[in-house]
Amino acid sequence: MSIDRPGWVKSGVGHDAGDLRRLWAAYAVSQAGSGIGAGALPLAAILVLHVSDFQVSMLVAIAGIAGAAAIVPLGPWVEFHRKRPVMIGADLLRFAALLSIPVAALAGGLTYGQVCVVAAVQTVGTILSSAASASYVRSVVDPDRLAVINARWETTMWTASTGGPPLGGLLISAYGAFTVIAVDAISFLLSAVSLHRIRRPEPAPPIPADRRRRLAEMTAGWRHIAAHPVLRSLFVNAMWFGGCIIASTPLITILMLRDLGFTPAQYGFALGVPCAAGVVGSLLAPRIIARAGLMPTILVAGVARCLWLGVIPLAPASATGLAMIIGSDTALLLCAGVFNPAFTTYRMKVTADGYLARVTAAWGVSSKIVQPLMIAAGGVAAATLGARTALLALAGLLLVSIAFLPWKRSG
Repeated sequence: MSIDRPGWVKSGVGHDAGDLRRLWAAYAVSQAGSGIGAGALPLAAILVLHVSDFQVSMLVAIAGIAGAAAIVPLGPWVEFHRKRPVMIGADLLRFAALLSIPVAALAGGLTYGQVCVVAAVQTVGTILSSAASASYVRSVVDPDRLAVINARWETTMWTASTGGPPLGGLLISAYGAFTVIAVDAISFLLSAVSLHRIRRPEPAPPIPADRRRRLAEMTAGWRHIAAHPVLRSLFVNAMWFGGCIIASTPLITILMLRDLGFTPAQYGFALGVPCAAGVVGSLLAPRIIARAGLMPTILVAGVARCLWLGVIPLAPASATGLAMIIGSDTALLLCAGVFNPAFTTYRMKVTADGYLARVTAAWGVSSKIVQPLMIAAGGVAAATLGARTALLALAGLLLVSIAFLPWKRSG
């Protein structure tokens, strides 16, 4: 699975494997920074600005919804422009926004409003970068190598998710949350530098058929998904699955720390260890896809990742319960590590030319809208029924999501 292996680029574009290393390095360093800085913005708001629990929740919701709203008109712009400059611009945008936090704090002028704006800008930059990079990778990578490249990206993400938060926690303990935010900001600057060093000329972007149809261009991603039966099924499944998983996260925190009485160290251990399974799954994904096929992998892994959440609310307040939580989360992330590269590769292959950036942006925007709503619904359920019952309900919804996998059109 070496990234130096010849033949990863499409013929006629160039054959400098060093450019792939630069592209991967940009992704790796930004993911490492994001892993280290995970949760640093809410933490800074809590520790420095002393905001309420409601304001912390609103920070997440505002960032997601405001960022999603801002990205909608930018989708067509990304589609019809060269992608690498967009990726560089998204990195520089996030660098400047995040760096403004420690600068404002040092000047004594940090406000809750600024933290909300930075969080929203970070969301915009993330969706912009994801939309542009999906199109960029497909434009330069040979179709036969897409699964391997996507798996490498997935491995990088899970590695950063495994090692980044513990390192970030140590840095916060030693130097404070603003240092971690600065590290995250610098990682985006380094990513932009690595992307700038790519020498291969990028293929020309598509030309819009009619520049006057602005509204139609903004909604083209969703309409393209709706018109493709398999993508439509995967979209519904993804929104359902992602919403349930995101909604379960704060409930698991409540269950472990308040209801079961586990220590913060045990909670952190249970949070970090399973991420290594995502690395393993992503490493196995190319071989599984090569042997079983792309769609069978999507279907089997898509089912398997939905089977484990229900174990967590059954865990007792003991070492056995901790093992149950870690084991179930490990199994879930192992399956997700296999599913994600297969799904990403399929979406790249079947999305028509000139639509991938908008399809990817539509996916990201929809997630940023659905997930805060699911978190709110999960919070209401937990307040009414308790964290255990709410988690069991989410586990049941995950099983229902299996029905929305593309069973009838898997061929």
